[in-house]
Amino acid sequence: MALKCGIVGLPNVGKSTLFNCLSSAKAQSANFPFCTIEPNVGIITVPDERLNKLSELVKPERIMPTTVEIVDIAGLVKGASKGEGLGNQFLGNIRECNAIIHVLRCFDDGNIIHVDGSVDPVRDKDVIDMELQLKDLEAVEKRLDKAKKAARTGDKEAMKMLAIIEKYQSHLEAGKSIRSLEMDEESMKLVGDMQLITEKPVLYVCNVDEDSAVSGNKHTKAVEELVKDEECEVMYLCAGMESDISELETFEEKQMFLEELGLEEPGVSYLIKKAYKLLKLETYFTAGVKEVRAWTIDVGMKAPQAAGVIHTDFEKGFIRAEVIKYVDFVELGSEATCREKGKLNVEGKEYVVQDGDVMHFRFNV
Repeated sequence: MALKCGIVGLPNVGKSTLFNCLSSAKAQSANFPFCTIEPNVGIITVPDERLNKLSELVKPERIMPTTVEIVDIAGLVKGASKGEGLGNQFLGNIRECNAIIHVLRCFDDGNIIHVDGSVDPVRDKDVIDMELQLKDLEAVEKRLDKAKKAARTGDKEAMKMLAIIEKYQSHLEAGKSIRSLEMDEESMKLVGDMQLITEKPVLYVCNVDEDSAVSGNKHTKAVEELVKDEECEVMYLCAGMESDISELETFEEKQMFLEELGLEEPGVSYLIKKAYKLLKLETYFTAGVKEVRAWTIDVGMKAPQAAGVIHTDFEKGFIRAEVIKYVDFVELGSEATCREKGKLNVEGKEYVVQDGDVMHFRFNV
């Protein structure tokens, strides 16, 4: 399951620094606006200690973690929706993403220029939100004329489509993002091809100074208060500190560094977990001597669909799934022992896969 997140924010809020920490790609990071002039794409390995533990037990030939694709989109500014700065080119990149990581500057530093002259994450959020809403409004208004013509024929589905698009228009004109509009699933499917930007789930990342990495500060509190009624996720990290952590060579060095700062894990690991929660995703595993691998699925996915993530033939010819709970596998140490102790369950087409399940699929095509 390909997962793509787009990093957005005003220039000089720490987007490219965060991107560099997240991925092996190295974006240019500089103290001036628009240092990212092409959308950078990086692949992140999703951290999961369970994968490491399974690998220790199975000792496979290779370990395959699941990944997330991150797109670093150039700093947006007021007027981006009308083509100011690098607006139009990069707003298009966001449409292809599953979720938005919105970076907000929540630290004071006179040496790093703010595009609007002062640090105010609430104002910054409003600027980005407005630009994305205006871009969506442009797309909605383009679709509106077409919908009106179709509805004149009296076709019931066309009339329903028009009503939804008009609802979208009113909501955006009121300065609200589409994700805050209550819609039934059928209506969302009707207009799903519009790929509206403000419909995408958002994770607000407050980029703080090192002293605020554990408990936040006045800026993060202002952000949390602002978005308390939104269906979103909020976290804070110090991008500069994360950059230092990413440069350390060994796991032990990184852990010592984190302990000194009072942190349990790197902020970038926490960010990926937050993104998974935001997108309602979870992980199951396949474990054999050839390969131990993590697979990403939607929460609530049934066994045949989960098998289809590996290959469509697995779903088409699904017979059954052999399932071991992660805790049982770790406690007993092997698939053979789990089978012997009655901890391997045979499940059918209606089985809802649980996070951490170790699975083997039987199929026939």
